[in-house]
Amino acid sequence: MSASSTFSATLYSIVERVIISGQISHQEHLQLTSAILADQTVTANERRQINRVLDYIQTGRLKIVH
Repeated sequence: MSASSTFSATLYSIVERVIISGQISHQEHLQLTSAILADQTVTANERRQINRVLDYIQTGRLKIVH
Protein backbone atom coordinates (compact mmCIF):
# COMPACT_ATOMS: atom_id res chain seq x y z
CA MET A 1 0.00 0.00 0.00
CA SER A 2 1.46 3.40 -0.97
CA ALA A 3 1.80 6.30 1.45
CA SER A 4 -0.92 8.16 -0.44
CA SER A 5 -3.45 5.34 -0.21
CA THR A 6 -2.54 4.81 3.45
CA PHE A 7 -3.24 8.50 4.12
CA SER A 8 -6.56 8.23 2.25
CA ALA A 9 -7.61 5.19 4.28
CA THR A 10 -6.62 6.88 7.54
CA LEU A 11 -8.39 10.07 6.54
CA TYR A 12 -11.56 8.20 5.61
CA SER A 13 -11.61 6.31 8.91
CA ILE A 14 -11.05 9.51 10.93
CA VAL A 15 -13.79 11.38 9.08
CA GLU A 16 -16.32 8.58 9.43
CA ARG A 17 -15.58 8.03 13.11
CA VAL A 18 -15.69 11.68 14.13
CA ILE A 19 -18.87 12.42 12.17
CA ILE A 20 -20.62 9.48 13.84
CA SER A 21 -19.31 10.23 17.35
CA GLY A 22 -19.57 14.02 17.19
CA GLN A 23 -16.07 14.28 18.70
CA ILE A 24 -12.53 14.56 17.37
CA SER A 25 -9.36 14.19 19.38
CA HIS A 26 -6.83 16.97 19.50
CA GLN A 27 -4.32 14.64 17.78
CA GLU A 28 -6.72 13.85 14.91
CA HIS A 29 -7.51 17.54 14.49
CA LEU A 30 -3.80 18.27 14.34
CA GLN A 31 -3.29 15.53 11.71
CA LEU A 32 -5.99 16.96 9.48
CA THR A 33 -4.93 20.59 9.78
CA SER A 34 -1.26 19.66 9.28
CA ALA A 35 -2.11 17.82 6.07
CA ILE A 36 -3.75 20.93 4.65
CA LEU A 37 -1.15 23.41 5.94
CA ALA A 38 1.86 21.34 4.92
CA ASP A 39 0.38 21.26 1.41
CA GLN A 40 0.94 17.53 1.18
CA THR A 41 -0.29 15.87 -1.96
CA VAL A 42 -3.90 16.01 -0.79
CA THR A 43 -6.41 15.18 -3.49
CA ALA A 44 -9.51 17.29 -4.08
CA ASN A 45 -11.66 14.60 -2.46
CA GLU A 46 -9.38 14.39 0.60
CA ARG A 47 -9.43 18.18 0.90
CA ARG A 48 -13.25 18.14 0.79
CA GLN A 49 -13.35 15.53 3.56
CA ILE A 50 -10.97 17.55 5.74
CA ASN A 51 -12.91 20.75 5.08
CA ARG A 52 -16.13 18.94 6.01
CA VAL A 53 -14.67 18.06 9.43
CA LEU A 54 -13.32 21.59 9.94
CA ASP A 55 -16.71 23.05 9.00
CA TYR A 56 -18.41 20.74 11.50
CA ILE A 57 -16.03 21.97 14.21
CA GLN A 58 -16.75 25.62 13.35
CA THR A 59 -20.50 25.11 13.39
CA GLY A 60 -20.40 23.19 16.68
CA ARG A 61 -21.43 19.84 15.20
CA LEU A 62 -18.07 18.38 16.27
CA LYS A 63 -16.33 18.90 19.58
CA ILE A 64 -12.56 18.70 20.03
CA VAL A 65 -11.76 16.52 23.03
CA HIS A 66 -8.41 16.23 24.79
